[in-house]
Amino acid sequence: MSGGGDGGSEIRRLDEWNDDRLVALAEEYETPLYVVDRRRITENCARLRAAFPDADVRYAAKAHTGQPVLRSVREAGLGIECASAGEVERAFDAGFTGDRIQYTAVNPPDRDLDLVTARWREHPELTITVGAEDTVDRLRERGFDGRLCIRANPGVGAGHHEKVSTGANAKFGIPIERVADLAARWAEEFDLVGVHAHAGSGISGDDLSAHRELVSRMGDLCREIESRVGSLEFVDVGGGFGVPYREEEPPLDLEAVAEATREALGNLDATLSIEPGRYVVADAGVLLTTVNTVKRARDATVVGVDAGMTTLLRPAMYDAYHAIRNLSAPEDAEQIDATVAGPICESADVLCEHRSLSRPDRGDILAIGNAGAYGYEMSSTYNSRPRPAEVALSGTTVVLARRRETLTDLTALEQ
Repeated sequence: MSGGGDGGSEIRRLDEWNDDRLVALAEEYETPLYVVDRRRITENCARLRAAFPDADVRYAAKAHTGQPVLRSVREAGLGIECASAGEVERAFDAGFTGDRIQYTAVNPPDRDLDLVTARWREHPELTITVGAEDTVDRLRERGFDGRLCIRANPGVGAGHHEKVSTGANAKFGIPIERVADLAARWAEEFDLVGVHAHAGSGISGDDLSAHRELVSRMGDLCREIESRVGSLEFVDVGGGFGVPYREEEPPLDLEAVAEATREALGNLDATLSIEPGRYVVADAGVLLTTVNTVKRARDATVVGVDAGMTTLLRPAMYDAYHAIRNLSAPEDAEQIDATVAGPICESADVLCEHRSLSRPDRGDILAIGNAGAYGYEMSSTYNSRPRPAEVALSGTTVVLARRRETLTDLTALEQ
């Protein structure tokens, strides 16, 4: 099990969860079932705050928006970064105050801007980050003149997959060479409080060069803006701190990342801000699934389970690796070459291929590790399959955080 209040171990591996407890949860709440451990979230938040003691640490809500998760993050002293109006609403529901909420708009729909500006009128301390001149025009049309942060595109990105590398992707932010001029103009009309950039997701400690370069460019940008319009409140360099999904991968050296960040940023009056999401919740969650089919194929044994790409999209979307264990098998069980596949009518609906797995029988419970980040959040109802239930652990207490969807839920909106 995970450690205590000193921040816990650097990473919680799948084999550190209590197998008997997970099986009991699967039996009580059925599968597929997400399990999230609030104590582990608290530990991860404490480790981040210790590594970045002078920074404003904001949780990237898109990783997991369940209310027990958001409340744990708030209670641990973190702020929150929201990528949509829905996430802003969830943040308020979880007890965050406006001064701890930052809304980072990416091509925001009108409904998002309508809702967020309405919230801003009630909570003028809320910060809105813009990544396009168009967005400023649209905010102006809605009467917004409050706390504004500018998202820069620094031209350098990083991450575990090309689909999550954002720093050099034209979709995200304003080209960095244009930001200072815009900042000088907008500072006359809005309360310009900061600049923002994000390299990508799943940044490794093996090569921090892209992260250092992004942070260095943001430090230079901040100094240029401050020389023209006065002090900024913060410079936000995003998050993207990776976690080891494979068993043999070492944990991220967070202290080294923090030191590299401070060195690259240089001397500033502005406060450093970071936005970790995955690091906070990935190893705090597992997904439980039941074996329903065991089929010998030509080159592997196909293990069919009741969770698939609608439950956990990352393997199909990013070719992501997640550790998988058979919780029902004895310790000395025979290991087989297994492909674990879900019930969705797609060849991409595979959770792993040619993985060593304790020989399964129908009814066995499998656990899938590091499922706390972008697991439930990316789930869908494709093939008319209801989304799973989720339980939250607080020590020995178990709370049903989200009930299992039903077919009635899926058709409730149909006319």
